[in-house]
Amino acid sequence: MRTLLSVLFGMAMTTTLMGQEAYKMGGERECFFDDFLLDKSKTTMELRLHHPVNRGPVLVHDAPWEGDGCGFYNFFFDDSYPGFDGSHPNGVYRMYYLAWQMPSKEPNGKPGTERLVCYAESADGIEWVRPNLGIIEWNGSKENNIIVNGDIINPFIDNFMVFRDDNPACKPEERYKGIAIHQHKLWACVGPDGLHFKTSHIICSKGSFDSLNVVFWDERANIYRGYIRGGHYDPKGRPTSYGGVIRDVMYSESKDFVNWTDPKQIEFTDDEDIALYTNNVIPYFRAPQLYIGTPTRYIERVEWNGSFEELGGRDRRKRRMEMHVRYGLTVTDCIFMVSRDGKKFSRFDGECFMPPEPENGRNWIYGDCYPSRGFAVTPSIVPDSPDELSIYVQGYSWMVDPVQLIRYSIRMDGFASLHAAGKETIAVTKPLIYDGKDMFINFATSAMGYLYVTLIDAEGNRYPSCETFGNTVDRRVVFDDPEAVAKLSGKIVTIEFRMRDGDVYSMQFR
Repeated sequence: MRTLLSVLFGMAMTTTLMGQEAYKMGGERECFFDDFLLDKSKTTMELRLHHPVNRGPVLVHDAPWEGDGCGFYNFFFDDSYPGFDGSHPNGVYRMYYLAWQMPSKEPNGKPGTERLVCYAESADGIEWVRPNLGIIEWNGSKENNIIVNGDIINPFIDNFMVFRDDNPACKPEERYKGIAIHQHKLWACVGPDGLHFKTSHIICSKGSFDSLNVVFWDERANIYRGYIRGGHYDPKGRPTSYGGVIRDVMYSESKDFVNWTDPKQIEFTDDEDIALYTNNVIPYFRAPQLYIGTPTRYIERVEWNGSFEELGGRDRRKRRMEMHVRYGLTVTDCIFMVSRDGKKFSRFDGECFMPPEPENGRNWIYGDCYPSRGFAVTPSIVPDSPDELSIYVQGYSWMVDPVQLIRYSIRMDGFASLHAAGKETIAVTKPLIYDGKDMFINFATSAMGYLYVTLIDAEGNRYPSCETFGNTVDRRVVFDDPEAVAKLSGKIVTIEFRMRDGDVYSMQFR
């Protein structure tokens, strides 16, 4: 076997076996978030984007040091931390967010407050608590969940992103790392426990940074990856309130977290030049060869028109414009993007992943659809159903009332799928090599719908499955030849999906 092309820094390979080139997927789960695995010349199925479902608020930021400016949530599951009170030996989700009150022109508006970084945690992703940490004094008391104030970084903290550094070379006293904007530069903050931080060094000085910038240790690539807020001039010369600059995402990487490459704008498979405020890039934990992001898309209209007159919350929108015109003319939503090298992303040709909810007078604003960075595995609201993924989104930003942290849920691996409508269609993969004795799929059909999976070897021999129907995140595929999967393991095959009225979200051999 001879290696021809290594992608993903050696994690997934294109190999040549008996003169034929094939993608080596091994036993990893592959999700249909992009068309990378597909032979598009033989595929008639649609690659469909799905959307999360609103499950209601899990936190209301009504503490005196919080308010309507809370945002830039980021969290991760920490299996080495038993929770603030020590009652969760298996670990908790640890969340970090910016807390403050935006000054308002509303009749009942409030004065602006200082910006702080606060902490919350959850054992199950459903119930979140804000523990009294006793770290930072606020208004004469340390009974709060504040972990960073202006004395630690600066009085105008704009963001704070935290990750646990699992690099084996990481010093114990720096195991938890944060990044924040300070003096127009992106600074690293380090600490031993995820609660106490000190500033360390400058990561980057080229960028805008006024967003949730992202860094993390990528153990598969053995590097640190960074995704930061940048900007470029619109080549079409379209007017914006930001001097003709379009917000974008820039990429940088480092081997030691100290020396970073010069940031460069990430690429997209489409050519639409659209403003992205955040990025939320993260390796998908069930298929870490995929880097996914849920960036907020920034859409600025150039002038007030009749639709704004009819859009919910007109009067509040006009008062926001007294602070800055773009606060009234801009609306935001969220898209989904995916990459296999961390540098070039596809994003479903501009389709929205998370649109603003139906108008209620406090949404359809600049501040809608800013998801957290991170996903929690949470139980379904339907008893005895598979676990789901939860995403958390700030609601009612800069609208006087306290921000609500709203939980959204989506099917496991459910961001996108191979989809067949009411008529039978097929999807055929490129040649690939798997490792395993059984094939498992995450799929759903209607009662009338069906799915057939066929393995095809290099000589064209076909090994079909029985008719498959149902709805589950982990179904073993039953083939007419019960030894088919094992016999073809390690050999070049293509996979044909023939389906009617259904979806295939992911597959895995094991």
